Amino acid sequence: MNRYTRDMRGHGANPPSANWPGGAKIAVQIVVNYEEGGENCVLHGDAASEAFLSEIVGASAWPAQRHWNMETIYEYGARAGFWRLHRLLKDIPVTVYGVATSLARSPEQVAAMKDAGWEIASHGLKWIEYKDATPEDERADMEAAVKLHTEVVGVAPRGWYTGRCSENTVRLVAEHGGFDYVADSYADDLPYYARFGDRDQLVVPYTLDCNDMRFATPQGFNSGDQFEAYLRDSFDALYEEGADGAPKMLSIGLHCRLIGRPGRVQALKRFLAYAKSHDDVWFATREQIAQHWMAEHPVAPMTRPTSMNKDTFITTYGSIFEHSPWVAERAWGLELGPAHDSAEGLWNAMARVFRAAGETERLEVLDAHPDLAGKLAAAKRLTAESTTEQASAGLDSLTDEERQAFTDLNEEYVAKHGFPFIIAVRDNTKASILAAFHHRIRNDSKSEFAEACKQVERIAQLRLQEILP
Repeated sequence: MNRYTRDMRGHGANPPSANWPGGAKIAVQIVVNYEEGGENCVLHGDAASEAFLSEIVGASAWPAQRHWNMETIYEYGARAGFWRLHRLLKDIPVTVYGVATSLARSPEQVAAMKDAGWEIASHGLKWIEYKDATPEDERADMEAAVKLHTEVVGVAPRGWYTGRCSENTVRLVAEHGGFDYVADSYADDLPYYARFGDRDQLVVPYTLDCNDMRFATPQGFNSGDQFEAYLRDSFDALYEEGADGAPKMLSIGLHCRLIGRPGRVQALKRFLAYAKSHDDVWFATREQIAQHWMAEHPVAPMTRPTSMNKDTFITTYGSIFEHSPWVAERAWGLELGPAHDSAEGLWNAMARVFRAAGETERLEVLDAHPDLAGKLAAAKRLTAESTTEQASAGLDSLTDEERQAFTDLNEEYVAKHGFPFIIAVRDNTKASILAAFHHRIRNDSKSEFAEACKQVERIAQLRLQEILP
């Protein structure tokens, strides 16, 4: 099976309604990343010093050496930055991404998090890179992180975010089975489910744009004003969408050693005042959002064409193009992915096959279609799809005069063009079908062949819309 695992469709053009509590137009979700004391450091058994997300933009790792400046920058986050953020945010629902070893080295901060009622999710065992880790090593670290987190915090984490993750991270979280959500995704403004084997794992996406990490990256935020403006614009855009009936989630990522600096925290303070000045704003933890989403949108059984074996796929979709299962067979062999598990997606794949076929094969598909209100209909020998379609326009209950008119037009059309008259009946009425008959019968055969092929594609599209999302 030639399958593309990335999901480029997501919720599609009409996402499910979030139905945030109280009819909120937006959910604001603030994350405080607590990584201090869990970063790369030879004291932690790491091979080199940390080089990521500090005031030293472009820093490099120092193999087998302590980097005193880097260490003290991280220490600032624990010693000063955390408490500044705690004073500002202690009355707001907040999710902490807590690195387990960081939490173990900061008992007073953990107590303050718990006193504030913050959710403490797991940010892994250590704040290190996992892109080259084996699945076995990453799984072992995940289990060790949960064990240490539970010992330090008193309860197991219900959310997970690695951050510097691998391609296996989300799957490993799903296989672990102990998390309500995973946040290692930046793919959406709403939660969604990702399927691994027989498990659907809820994903509550995070952010790298509404994130103070951009104070520590090239072409990022140079001042608090820039951060504040970006947060306000993001809030305004999502608030407007919520007012239009499509509420979303605004994630905001913070780091104690970055936004916790005096020259930046005022921007966060101003933004919070701005957000609070609006009605219908739900400040929530990620766990609250996950629980809400699972209640509002529980996992539902879903037909996934791209997971079917070849025989099942052909059996299920072989009649979408009338009596032409070869279209389904060839579509099965294309590079298909989650985006093709919808009506529009699968139709696109099957239409590609039909369009790529030679004229002879396409003509065979046209010839496979029955005459409208013809002898096959009278003999009740139409396919189930054609029977339903012709009935939708009343072609199964014609007067004798109407039936004769259709018979005459069918014969005249086939005599001139060499294939049956084809039209997407569900898009039409009996009157508009007759009008199209009279109009198209005068076309040249080349133009009419193209129009008939277009109508065949439309019929297939409508058939798939009957059976797929």
